[in-house]
Amino acid sequence: MHITCAGEFIRTFGPRTLHVSRTLSWIKPHQQPMAEPSRFISKKKRKLTTETLTLTTHTSKRKKKPGRRNPDCVYEDRKWVFSNRDCSNYRDKFVFVSYNILGVENASNHKDLYFDVIPKFLKWEYRRRVIRKEIARYSPSILCFQEVDRFDDLSKMLHKDGFKGVYQARTGEARDGCAIFWKDGLFSLVHEDNIEFKRFGLRDNVAQFCVLKMNGNQKHIDDTENLKAQASRSILVGNIHVLFNPSRGDVKLGQIRLFLAKAHRLSQKWGNIPAVLGGDLNSMPQSAIYQFIASSELNIQHHERRRISGQICPLDYPRFGSQRNDSSRRRWSKEELRLATGTEESTYLSHNLKLNSAYHGVPANRLTRDSHGEPLATSFHSKFMGTVDYIWHTEDLVPVKVLETLPIEILKKTGGLPSKMWGSDHLALVCELAFADDSCRS
Repeated sequence: MHITCAGEFIRTFGPRTLHVSRTLSWIKPHQQPMAEPSRFISKKKRKLTTETLTLTTHTSKRKKKPGRRNPDCVYEDRKWVFSNRDCSNYRDKFVFVSYNILGVENASNHKDLYFDVIPKFLKWEYRRRVIRKEIARYSPSILCFQEVDRFDDLSKMLHKDGFKGVYQARTGEARDGCAIFWKDGLFSLVHEDNIEFKRFGLRDNVAQFCVLKMNGNQKHIDDTENLKAQASRSILVGNIHVLFNPSRGDVKLGQIRLFLAKAHRLSQKWGNIPAVLGGDLNSMPQSAIYQFIASSELNIQHHERRRISGQICPLDYPRFGSQRNDSSRRRWSKEELRLATGTEESTYLSHNLKLNSAYHGVPANRLTRDSHGEPLATSFHSKFMGTVDYIWHTEDLVPVKVLETLPIEILKKTGGLPSKMWGSDHLALVCELAFADDSCRS
């Protein structure tokens, strides 16, 4: 419908209320609107006295196609949550991101995981733009990506935003790998290293490490003493994508064992520098693998290999007490022990890093967190919703703030990831970390 008021016409798009002049002309769809207001307004009376009317117009609505949900109907921006401690004395800070960006080949080869996702949102050409915009909102200093199979494309895109990066491809037939990027104006690359787990009989997954040195050109540095202190800051960055297969807990443990051991050696080699480790561990917070990382030790004899990553458990994290009554499930073969612990004789695992989870260190509400303080879900597609992504750091670093994930109900209403607003089937984990000097530790 068109409504002409004082020579102007307005097109209505749905049920709404319009406040217009009493001087109106109704035009049928096949008629042309009058071009000049002077044709129905007296030349002698250019000034009209108008009275406001309320008109409610109705037009037909488009019928939504059944089946797929509309991802535009729900969008809630992610919010920063700040630490309870006083972080005002921490001068040297950086924003760290760990993000499984969904490999192009994986998205193409596993369409059964994304049957509720509009095809446009699965295309890399669309997703890379969404990912770039999302990352820019976080103002990151360091990025750890998993499932990268378009590194050249990604590197070219991020180079425009001031990032440099390195890539470690998986071995075998898979085309994806891990990538670490850093803001070139903030950090310089000092050393690069990696692990190809295939060399240890632990499948084709990889891990990578970078020693980054903070540049002494931060804007907040206003005196020579602090400038020298910042210029000497170095940090070890680790990035890993652990095997997915839920039943191969022995391989998962072996990969994480080697990852943590190498991180400790590199930290010591470069002067006992702080470490921050990101990645997709394909293990959930209630699992024995999570306990191993958090507590630095684990007796695998108390756990069944197929359940040790917790992936087969539902989102509400049931307890595992029933497992202990079935001794047959606790038996590990010598080969499984060798893969998990590095020796056929031992069932005990330990590591020398004292690690804290960044999200656990900044408490939030139950809409987004579980009983461990971890996000309720960092990944969501048609066959899985749960947390498998983490940021771990040594005690030399303090979490200042973390970016909350989305509440479960919000995620469910999207129908699955990726979506219009989120470029992967994982959510990025983001935190700001500060270098904790002895004088500032609480």
